[in-house]
Amino acid sequence: MGDRLQEFRDLLSKHPRALAVGQIVVLAIFFGFAAWAIRGNLSDARERLRDASPVDFLLGCAVLACYYLAFVVGWIKILGAWGYKISYSGALRAEMVSMLAKYVPGGVWTPAARVVAARRAGIHDAGLVTASILVEAGLSAISGVIVFVISLSWVKGVDAPIYPLLGFGAVVAVLLHPRIFQPLASKILRRFGCGEIAPLPTRTLVGLLVYYAFTWLIGGAALYFLVRAVGTHPAVTTIPFLGGVSAVGAIVAVLAFFAPSGLGPREGAMYGLLLAITTEGAATAAVVLNRIALTIVEIALLVVGGLFFRLRDQQEHPPVAAEGET
Repeated sequence: MGDRLQEFRDLLSKHPRALAVGQIVVLAIFFGFAAWAIRGNLSDARERLRDASPVDFLLGCAVLACYYLAFVVGWIKILGAWGYKISYSGALRAEMVSMLAKYVPGGVWTPAARVVAARRAGIHDAGLVTASILVEAGLSAISGVIVFVISLSWVKGVDAPIYPLLGFGAVVAVLLHPRIFQPLASKILRRFGCGEIAPLPTRTLVGLLVYYAFTWLIGGAALYFLVRAVGTHPAVTTIPFLGGVSAVGAIVAVLAFFAPSGLGPREGAMYGLLLAITTEGAATAAVVLNRIALTIVEIALLVVGGLFFRLRDQQEHPPVAAEGET
């Protein structure tokens, strides 16, 4: 079995263009079926997008930016637990570069972009950076599942695969346990010439799990304004549910490896869950607006946010001239 997997990996590495073309073909088929399934909602969705509230959309983008800015702190904490320090501006650029790299077919560009950006920020241990990405993604996914399941207590009529989600969260939680993750990750990374990684303290993992749950509430507030922008007015109490919807969409985006940045599958998952609080046309318009907001905010934070925090870091820690320099 191991030999077959290795042969398969070797085949993919030798034919990266074929892999990219295959992803595009699968994605085109997916979009074809998706368009056919929602063909009756497209007219309503177009009207809602045309009449979308610019104020609510901008509020959604602003809150979404806050979500990303808070999310970056989690990665800094993970690296810090392993004894590595990175500036906020460096971490923000690395996060946003990897987010935008998801749009490139191939699947390997997201971690590769983070590793390169981290190296520019002063962290040269590619194996540790890769491990930190896995921890970040795993904890964020578990916390998102928790937020979503709890929110179902006051949002009724949600047609969601609860048991598969719980099973997924349980599997990820087991894999992240220090006694499992440390030896498993070290074994895998050694094959790529990376060194051993130390286990993360359980207290750190629990604290980050709670923190990431908080970030999903911010993400839910962002989606709340985007849903309002297309003419629906959900109750404020639906924000935790909307945070869970965003989390489920993010999980599907990771699992749908054939779709760059989860484009399509992410929207499909979110659309199905949003039907619990809005109409079909509004749900379609909301997921389209959400994708637009994601892309705009990621680019803005990479360009504007990265520059702002870099200038702030330089003001707080000005470079010291070497001896003999004037």
